[in-house]
Amino acid sequence: MISDVFIKRPVTAIVVSIVLVLLGGLSLRSLPISQYPDISPPVVQISGSYTGADALTVEQTVLTPIETQVNGTPGMAYLSSNATSDGRISSNVTFEIGTNVDIATLDVQNRVSVAQPQLPDEVKRLGLTVKKRNPTILMVVALYSPKKSHNVKFLDNYTNIYIRDALLRVKGVGDVQSLGQDFSMRVWLKPDRLAQLGLSATDVTTALQEQNVQVAAGAIGSAPQTNAQAFEYSLFVNGRLSTVPEFENIIVRTKPQDGSIVYL
Repeated sequence: MISDVFIKRPVTAIVVSIVLVLLGGLSLRSLPISQYPDISPPVVQISGSYTGADALTVEQTVLTPIETQVNGTPGMAYLSSNATSDGRISSNVTFEIGTNVDIATLDVQNRVSVAQPQLPDEVKRLGLTVKKRNPTILMVVALYSPKKSHNVKFLDNYTNIYIRDALLRVKGVGDVQSLGQDFSMRVWLKPDRLAQLGLSATDVTTALQEQNVQVAAGAIGSAPQTNAQAFEYSLFVNGRLSTVPEFENIIVRTKPQDGSIVYL
């Protein structure tokens, strides 16, 4: 019945078609269109490190308290954790599709804060990182020196200082994971020498923490000095150690009885 009306009145059919096209063009800008909908579930990652601990110790002292608190987060689908032999931890909390990842990250952060009093002091000092991430890898980039003018240590440090920050500022990039390691100083201890001197690894660690710090030295001539003080000088001291000889000169123990000093 309706088709007969448009067949007998072609002008009416043309006008209706034009009106439909105009309405479609006007509504095109206001209709929500998703070209690439989210088909992968949102993931919140918890990462940290426990220096000097093996994988089993990390699992029992760090991952277990965290998993106990994080388990049951609203919208969570499953939880997977990983501990390495060098003390690094990584726990991925996967949520159901459609979950607001920002709210999920806040929920996980609050639950990790509840578990922090149960963690070792070394882990609490280094801190835990909670951030949202996309499990899908978009690109893998390798950095190398064509003429071999720079070694791997230089390239790792250059990547962490310059390239990683530049990529994070690119619009649409959620996270950049750098496999390069920062500059660090590794100290190898001799157990037989420690036993001979009556020392332990804890004594060495304490000496390193006390003598390798960045402190504020203050100033000369600042308040409450008298008004006769004309100048004020800021003091700078050697804080963080960076070379091997500086670490070698760290004093591990002194004996006032005989004046002996044990250097690192």
